[in-house]
Amino acid sequence: MSTVMPRIHLGEWADDFVNWLQDNCQGFFDGLASVINHPVNWITDGLLNVPVIGLIIAFAIIAWLARGWKTALLAVVGFLLIDGFDQFKPAMQSLGQIVVASVLAIVISVPLGIWTARSRRVSTTVRPVLDFMQTLPPYVYILPGLFLMGLGPANAVIATVVFALPPGVRLTELGIRQVDTEMVEAGQAFGATPREVLRGIQMPLALPNIMAGINQVIMLALSMIVIAGVVGSPGLGQKIFQALSQLDVGLGVEAGVSVVILAIFLDRVTDGLSKSNLGLAAEIQKVRSRTRGQAAMSAGGVN
Repeated sequence: MSTVMPRIHLGEWADDFVNWLQDNCQGFFDGLASVINHPVNWITDGLLNVPVIGLIIAFAIIAWLARGWKTALLAVVGFLLIDGFDQFKPAMQSLGQIVVASVLAIVISVPLGIWTARSRRVSTTVRPVLDFMQTLPPYVYILPGLFLMGLGPANAVIATVVFALPPGVRLTELGIRQVDTEMVEAGQAFGATPREVLRGIQMPLALPNIMAGINQVIMLALSMIVIAGVVGSPGLGQKIFQALSQLDVGLGVEAGVSVVILAIFLDRVTDGLSKSNLGLAAEIQKVRSRTRGQAAMSAGGVN
């Protein structure tokens, strides 16, 4: 088939760039891999050194505090099933990577979302980058890291952070922008600095959106960690890849159901935290309405 455009060697340019990074920045990437692997191994070892029943009780307490006894019961049944599938160790390995990747993604995405909400220029610049990050196939994130950091958790965590960033940034920006301008102006009228307005007004009222973004970050982190099993990252993803390569339907079903249980647990817990923060925002709105009513009554009394 004839072509209109001349051949654009984008793939060769990408290969050359990765080779250049290997030749000139390999020490940096080795150090980065070591820095990431350390907390992943520390969390994973900590989880695996606790008896299974102790972890299940701890997860049940977390679920109970976040959503109530029904979610706690669901957590107990779910993790008992994972243990019955003999997938508890891979699940904890995946959880360790999810925790590190999610924390890194949240630490980056929330401040970046605040920055984009406060600057139209930054928002205009960041938006197409986020669009590109969300539409790029997940496996593409893994390939460069495979050459730069090799097999293991570090590559999976870096790819997961990049993959999970966009919803955290977008929902944080949305939450900040949706804060009532009257509330912001009232704070400014009382002499609050921009930082005080952000900390005392915008952040509390934007918490439901921010928590929704954190929930999405964690869910995307879980999905990416599973995909990262292809590059030797230990955990449930590796078990699923092993089942695919060996055509082991039983192992695939057990690992897949374990992923679903872990996803439901994380989703329910973060959703519960989001609703508790929604209650905080509602209380702020009540105070605001009460203040308006008192101001109106005072104005009526003066007249």
